[in-house]
Amino acid sequence: MNRMVVGALGALMLVAMGLFWWQGRAIEVDGLPPPDMDAAPQVREPEALPSADVGAIQGPRLPTAIKMDDEQRRFARYDINRDLIITRNEMLSTRVSAFRKLDVDGNNLLTFEEWAVTTVNRFDGADADKDGRLTPAEYATTAPKKKARPASKCRC
Repeated sequence: MNRMVVGALGALMLVAMGLFWWQGRAIEVDGLPPPDMDAAPQVREPEALPSADVGAIQGPRLPTAIKMDDEQRRFARYDINRDLIITRNEMLSTRVSAFRKLDVDGNNLLTFEEWAVTTVNRFDGADADKDGRLTPAEYATTAPKKKARPASKCRC
């Protein structure tokens, strides 16, 4: 068994070496004279650098950042292709992950039972004292969790 593996690896190595040798050969073109190796290399004088009077020239204005208010940011969140129009698919695309969490059986249909089970489980998880009622402190635990922002790497 070991001899077969070593033989196969040796054959692959020989094939690889042959491919590298075959691709690395110099290409000879008929009709071109060989380079004259005896001739001294020609030294060219350095060309003068171009100069221009830029005193009166002004470059383009620098771009400015656009400050968006809350409504513009909310609109931009839904406008995925940035054409300043929100289509139905763009509006619904932000809710797909939330829908998939509720659609337990994965048939792309949300039944009342699927919604009710999720809601009851959420209520039971928040009801710490299991009395069937939520206090304000217990209800506060049902708030969506804020995503932690990564720390800035800027050393300003």
